[in-house]
Amino acid sequence: MSPRTSEPRVSDYYAPVDPDDLKRERAKARELRGSQWWRRRLSDGLCYYCRRAVGVKALTMDHLVPLGRGGKSVRGNVVPACKACNDRKKALLPVEWREYLDSLGRRDDDE
Repeated sequence: MSPRTSEPRVSDYYAPVDPDDLKRERAKARELRGSQWWRRRLSDGLCYYCRRAVGVKALTMDHLVPLGRGGKSVRGNVVPACKACNDRKKALLPVEWREYLDSLGRRDDDE
């Protein structure tokens, strides 16, 4: 629960993911990273979150809904992210990421 209210936060709900499912999704992610579609996504060299031009080699694959939170390795759930943003986002869901940005006093509405 949120420290200031009795309302539950999204992060209060977490269901463990089956290790076999996680292994399959990671294999799908590796396959997706080798696809032409992913190469085109990387081609502009921009981080999805901070919009900085970091170059193709500095981008990583980030799952909007993390695999550990039930996300899938499908085109609609993966985005190119710089290492700094990917590390900061960790296992946050999109709504939790927005809460984090809001807590910093800024909001990235392009997500």
